[in-house]
Amino acid sequence: MPELPEMENYKVLLNERIAGQEITEVQLNREKSININPAIFIKTVLNQKVLNVNRQGKHLLFQLQNGQTLLLHLMLGGWMFYGTEADKPKRTVQVRLSFGPNHLYFIGLRLGYLHLHSQSDVEKELEHLGPDPLALDFTLKDFLNKISKKHGRLKTTLLNQEFIAGIGNCYSAEICFHARILPTKDIDDINETELGQLFHSMKIVLQDALKHGGYLENPLYDGDHLTGGFYPRRQVYDREGETCKRCGDKITMETISSRKTFYCPNCQK
Repeated sequence: MPELPEMENYKVLLNERIAGQEITEVQLNREKSININPAIFIKTVLNQKVLNVNRQGKHLLFQLQNGQTLLLHLMLGGWMFYGTEADKPKRTVQVRLSFGPNHLYFIGLRLGYLHLHSQSDVEKELEHLGPDPLALDFTLKDFLNKISKKHGRLKTTLLNQEFIAGIGNCYSAEICFHARILPTKDIDDINETELGQLFHSMKIVLQDALKHGGYLENPLYDGDHLTGGFYPRRQVYDREGETCKRCGDKITMETISSRKTFYCPNCQK
């Protein structure tokens, strides 16, 4: 599932390509991917300029000229491609927004969605989200205050979008590895020094992932060499049985709350 770095990467690249551009055609191949009557959806979106694309947590917000917002959550398996019909991947497309000869394809929206909302409704939809971990005003003091109210396993807390928005299965594992803390550890057993390291590791790992385009394998457009650049830089995520790059031990996988959790039993204490 795309997480904060992947969605931020999409945001930056999409703003470079469609900000200020008019939606010239709307194609809906799966009505369940939207939230209102298809005819109303098309009428509201068609011929509107995309003023900009913003991100909140794992969501993208396409701000339209008429004040409406397209709210995207890719969920598990969702991704996008921007280009001409000739460049389009041979995958099933749920929604297509056209910008003249170029199109933005929404692919793999089996669980994901592209919903149309007013600004006030978008705020209600996202009001449950916690702070953005890369926000400049999200400080160590804020983090320690929030996590002091939490109990249970660290992994579960990091995945809680009401706690912090944007961290999922991949980066929770990478952050814990960087901080040398077991994701299976109970929060009550982690001291303040370790929590401080966890906070700094969160910033470092997410910024590094963003710098390298996240871990998704599918490029956004033909010639996109940034997207997916973080995948070979993974330290533990999806590396069960492989050698730890830090100590040489074997990476372990354990299931926590139905989620695969990867860590080094030697490096992380």
